[in-house]
Amino acid sequence: MAATGEELTQQSYIQHHLTNLQVCATDNGLAMNHACEKAGFWTWNIDSLFFSVGLGVLFLWLFYSAGKKATTGVPGKFQCFVEMIVEFVDSSVKETFHGRNPVIAPLALTVFVWIFMMNFMDMIPVDWLPWAASLMGVPYLKVVPTTDVNITFSLAIGVFVLIIYYSIKVKGVSGFVKELTLQPFNHWAMIPVNFLLETVTLVAKPISLALRLFGNLYAGELIFILIALMYGSNVALSALGVGLQLGWLIFHILIITLQAFIFMMLTIVYLSMAHEDH
Repeated sequence: MAATGEELTQQSYIQHHLTNLQVCATDNGLAMNHACEKAGFWTWNIDSLFFSVGLGVLFLWLFYSAGKKATTGVPGKFQCFVEMIVEFVDSSVKETFHGRNPVIAPLALTVFVWIFMMNFMDMIPVDWLPWAASLMGVPYLKVVPTTDVNITFSLAIGVFVLIIYYSIKVKGVSGFVKELTLQPFNHWAMIPVNFLLETVTLVAKPISLALRLFGNLYAGELIFILIALMYGSNVALSALGVGLQLGWLIFHILIITLQAFIFMMLTIVYLSMAHEDH
């Protein structure tokens, strides 16, 4: 194949793996992918929704089952594993959150485990599930929900709503407004400046949460795709691809765990700040 053809084939391969299975409503009924280019906001990334909701349900079922089967005697391996995660999250909350709120620890546990499970989908070889889906007539399939900015922003917006809710609940409406208008400069003449600075700081929290998680996982997925391209080349590049794949798998385990931990810790910190009554 000519170089140009190979380049186009490689580009289409990458583009295919980075394309969501999309469904939208048109005048002619439901449409998919290319027919949704003009649908705008009302386009659903079905694969991202399927895997994120499915993994969330799996998380609830696994931890519920562990709780139902928990024993005070010698625990099983899975019970030990769940207890280790719960104790780790609980200690992180106690060290970081200084208020009193029974919701924070369960929320932190949910955020950490759910995001980790979504990130962990990146450890499945990039061609396996899309190939299986193609056999069933599904043209596109992205299996890592956190490589979809819509999912990461949804998670971040959920945290943002809780920040606003607890800020108003703890400080009251007047206290929340004062925080936005009388900090950092406690003078009425500086209210417009304070409001601008505090609003930018407030809005930056969910944006940074969403983009940090999305950026790291999207980059990791892209590296896996580029390594997969090497298997279609000559023997030397294929052998190099095997080594790179194994090395990146080991390193990527740290990334997916760290990103789940960072999202959880920032969630705890932001909610702790919302509980501070100045």
